[in-house]
Amino acid sequence: MRPKKWTVFLAVAALAIGAAGCGGGGKSDSSSSSGNASPSPSAQPSQPPQNVTLRVAWWGGQPRHDYTLKVIEMYQQQNPHVKIEPEYASFDDYWKRLAPQAAANELPDILQMDLMYIVQYGEKGQLEDLTPYLGSIIKTDDISENVINGGKVGGKLYGFNLGVNTLQVHYDPELLKQAGVTLDQNWTWDDYERIALEVKQKTGLYFDTSLRPEVFFGYFLRTKGKTLYSADGTSLGYDDDALFVEYFGRTARLAKAGASPLPDVTAQIKGLEDDLMVKKQAVSVWQWTNQFVGISKVANRPLEMHPLPGPNREKGLYLKPSMFFSISKNSKHKEEAAKFINFFVNDIEANKLIKGDRGVPVSAKVKEALKPVLSPAEAKVFDFVAWAEKNSSPMDPPDPIGAAEVANLLKTYDEQLKFNKITPEEAARKFREQANAVLAKNKK
Repeated sequence: MRPKKWTVFLAVAALAIGAAGCGGGGKSDSSSSSGNASPSPSAQPSQPPQNVTLRVAWWGGQPRHDYTLKVIEMYQQQNPHVKIEPEYASFDDYWKRLAPQAAANELPDILQMDLMYIVQYGEKGQLEDLTPYLGSIIKTDDISENVINGGKVGGKLYGFNLGVNTLQVHYDPELLKQAGVTLDQNWTWDDYERIALEVKQKTGLYFDTSLRPEVFFGYFLRTKGKTLYSADGTSLGYDDDALFVEYFGRTARLAKAGASPLPDVTAQIKGLEDDLMVKKQAVSVWQWTNQFVGISKVANRPLEMHPLPGPNREKGLYLKPSMFFSISKNSKHKEEAAKFINFFVNDIEANKLIKGDRGVPVSAKVKEALKPVLSPAEAKVFDFVAWAEKNSSPMDPPDPIGAAEVANLLKTYDEQLKFNKITPEEAARKFREQANAVLAKNKK
């Protein structure tokens, strides 16, 4: 199977935008069905299944692309009437390239979805409510309701949870040993700053590869009993700008001291192969648990994992859906798309290839079946998530519409602070004004 490249579909989407009124819908070998029609999930076919083509899109690094293509091949062998056209890219490129497809009503039949965007795409009517497919097509007998509900927005299930995830520090124990420092289980943010500077001084290496602003500032706020967004999504969820100054003041100091990379360095990281820890230029990378296996494979050496700093880590830490599979509203083959999602989530042989890369499996049966075949790195992820289940708090609601714009604002001010173009106090004030203006649009 030779996957289509994103650029091809981007061009198609651009043409579709220009051809206003031409309609939309997923590509299909059978063009007679309406773009919004889908057979009832309970309907029984009265004749052999017709040939269909499904477009499936996701983001990730090369290891994820490789095994996902194998899973697709496995599915096609078992379902010869289905042809799947894969589309994939890095995280940032994925969303840039999805937007014009959405505008042209040409979203892929199945698209990987993130908490940051599920409200935006769902409330704009671009995603199918998956509720009617539960039980009849997508089997949920051994999947908890709480896990399923992670993809709900306003009572509609716009995404099916592919795995459970949490935040942690991935580090190279040999590089850390060279610096002569250790990570205590109950370390603090002050410890983090001290250790990072010590590693830089003793080894010349970065301690980390930079912390994604909206993710780790959000965690930091939770440890203080606050949230990044208000409960109704119409404003920021914290009132004291001293919290912004404390967090971003620290990350800016570390970048200026060379203990964390400046933005012009991180801009060159396009995939796992470019990661600074993989290239032994940094001791650690802070990210989601499901990314540990992929970076361990690419680094091709033993890596370890560690909890985030505290205090009040249990208040900050949470389990989240790592990502979802959604079905586009414009798909002509929603029932077939739901069948693929069921296969991806519940098939044991398929999950022996996936092995938790998209989060620890949501199916209890699959999780149990995988235990004997897990590599040491994969077993560490499963064990850490099991630990986090007992040492975390409920996650915040899905990000409101405008969250992506707010995240870009945080990124902008994070970069300006690291380049010494603005003070933390001024950045905190400007961020609050602009973020609240974005979120105020959600007021009913």
